[in-house]
Amino acid sequence: MSDPFATGWGVGPVPPGPGGAASPRLLLRRLRQALAAPGDGQQRLDQIVTLIAHSMAAEVCSVYLLRGQDTLQLSATEGLKPEAVHEARLKIGEGLVGVIARDGRPVVTAKAREHPEFRYLPETGEERYSSFLGVPIQKLGRTMGVLVVQNERPLNYSEEESEALALVAMVIAEMAEAGTLLPGAVGEDGQPSREAIHIMGQGAADGVAIGPVYLHEPKLLLPNPIAEDPAHERARLEEALGRLRSDIDAMLDDEDIADKGEHREVLETYRMFANDRGWVRKLHEYIVSGLTAEAAVDAARTEARAKLRGASDSYLRERFDDMDDIAQRLMRRLITPDANAAMPEKGAILVARTLGPGEIMDYPRGTLGGIVLEEGAISSHAAIVARAMDVPLIVQAVGVTREAESGDPMIVNGDQGHIHIRPREDVVTAYEEKLSLRAQEKASFAALRDLPSMSTDGIEVKLYMNGGLAADLPSLNESGAEGVGLLRTELHFMLNKAMPTREEQARFYGHVLDKADGRLVNFRTLDIGSDKVLPYMKQPREENPALGWRAIRVGLDRPVVLRMQLQAMLRAAEGRPIRVMFPMVAALAEFEKARAMLLEEVEKVDAATRPTDLKIGAMLETPSLAFAQRRFFELTDFVSIGGNDLLQFFFAADRTNERTAGRYEVTHPAFLALIRMIVDRCGEAGTELSFCGEAAGRPLDALTLAAMGIRALSMRPSSIGPVKRALRAADLAALYGVAEEAEASGQRVRDALIQHCHESMVPI
Repeated sequence: MSDPFATGWGVGPVPPGPGGAASPRLLLRRLRQALAAPGDGQQRLDQIVTLIAHSMAAEVCSVYLLRGQDTLQLSATEGLKPEAVHEARLKIGEGLVGVIARDGRPVVTAKAREHPEFRYLPETGEERYSSFLGVPIQKLGRTMGVLVVQNERPLNYSEEESEALALVAMVIAEMAEAGTLLPGAVGEDGQPSREAIHIMGQGAADGVAIGPVYLHEPKLLLPNPIAEDPAHERARLEEALGRLRSDIDAMLDDEDIADKGEHREVLETYRMFANDRGWVRKLHEYIVSGLTAEAAVDAARTEARAKLRGASDSYLRERFDDMDDIAQRLMRRLITPDANAAMPEKGAILVARTLGPGEIMDYPRGTLGGIVLEEGAISSHAAIVARAMDVPLIVQAVGVTREAESGDPMIVNGDQGHIHIRPREDVVTAYEEKLSLRAQEKASFAALRDLPSMSTDGIEVKLYMNGGLAADLPSLNESGAEGVGLLRTELHFMLNKAMPTREEQARFYGHVLDKADGRLVNFRTLDIGSDKVLPYMKQPREENPALGWRAIRVGLDRPVVLRMQLQAMLRAAEGRPIRVMFPMVAALAEFEKARAMLLEEVEKVDAATRPTDLKIGAMLETPSLAFAQRRFFELTDFVSIGGNDLLQFFFAADRTNERTAGRYEVTHPAFLALIRMIVDRCGEAGTELSFCGEAAGRPLDALTLAAMGIRALSMRPSSIGPVKRALRAADLAALYGVAEEAEASGQRVRDALIQHCHESMVPI
């Protein structure tokens, strides 16, 4: 039987182009032979353009490579003026070449000079060439350059020729990714030097770090994407597909995901793609065209991403993400990874597209200097874990995974969201000085650890830490915290593949109480929903999840889960005092129902191990609860203001949306009036009151809250030192007077408070 993949481009022969263009397979074979010869990156590029020009009977072939983030440089040419190489430049979107780079799509025209986007570069001598065919050099949506062929007489390049040139461009992209095509300056180590790049993201955990890049998922480099033996490559592909399918089937049979749920749905989608005939046929077509098996998989991914570029349909985008992930898994079976890959060196900067909290915890404490994510959110639990580990984190750093290479020097400024890849020497020096000052400041905070957190006018404010992981607990002693004002129990759930059993929960809660050694710990019951999703618990799709089915609402609607958690907390107490609070209570009835459930479980506990002292509290995160009946404040033992949610609900401004995150502030007169009312209502009922959230860890906001009457603040451990230093230098009564006077006069309260603190030498 004849081989159906034996000839031509794709599944059929290629008709000759102008002058009798060679088939893509023949062209790739010639490229492979030429590139096997010794030479540097520039020599390889020169060979590539010469071969393409001769093979496609083109009078001009040019490669433009991206330099920096928005400039295309003529890096090699056959046919244009040689002196224009490395001199001729275009911005993204400028001229036909710039439009190709901007849109990620080919441009074909027989009359280039009449095209509305044509831009004449006199230094190249291209004015006499009429026909133009250009394709993007790209990999997975990342534009790396543009490949162009031109002829003097008007020609209508065929679709086959456009596809052939696109295939060659994919090979060039793979070679550029592998570092074998880097013309230009050479560093002291003899390797091509790469330009410094600055990327702006969103700071999600404060701090500054300098260190080498460590890629969470090392790039799968294909230094030799051109196949010698297509039959061998097809066999490799089928063998890898067989192993991939077996692995997926084994995961689906795993008892942890035997039931329906999101994990199983994802794996079912993977199985569908792994067995999709159209996808597999496309991979075979790429192999027949001259690519290796792994290059064929990568080419299919790149093609799919180009087709779905800018797709508005969320379903299509999700399906592409599924296909992209299955392709990545297949490539890892085709490319043998480095079995000796080491863990990152101390102080390394972890770079990834996205990370879950569990993945961050896989790296030993003290190993990472910083974390940079291409995606992610400021309020994500990965951010919470990073803050708990005192590691600077930047999210939404678009382009970082494609620009950074393992070992590249990087600076991370989590305070402002700045990322410097391969920074200039003067930038490094400036940040080293900043780190030195921070080290001195940290030493001064350590000296305050055992001193009371008391203002100059004699008002003591308790400073507690937020936590949720076993890794947080050493910070109790290191920071000088007086206890754990908020233990986020959901983090323990998020780090598990399946729902933690009652016994597993009890062990963790008991460990927390042991480490606290009699100090206060507020256990918050499971707070999931909105941006906090458990992979093994199906969450409904909601238009506005922050206001949807979350926190106490989930617990009351799923009482089995809540009761199991309450039972675990009571077991962990083993007769010791314990404090339990319920999240996002919006009405008295919700608190009464949850409180009754807890008291029922207390009655079931053996008298010998029943807690000696049980305190039941609630988080005040909705404005409605501030106006609840007096009975609520009399019934609850303590109230913790959840500042993050209360602020966004009070001002109707999403704190995760950068366009609205700056539209609220703690020092706003309306919010201060709400805080005063809550302080008064708790005082009348004799109810303990604290404030928990990001604002508690900002010195000026913390001082303002204390001046309004809040006597307990809970924050990340690293914020306790700065807040205590400010508190010990401040007169809270004077601050209260400044706020009142500013409000009465119409002055912005925040500006007045800042001015007062500067004049009074209060470090904020």
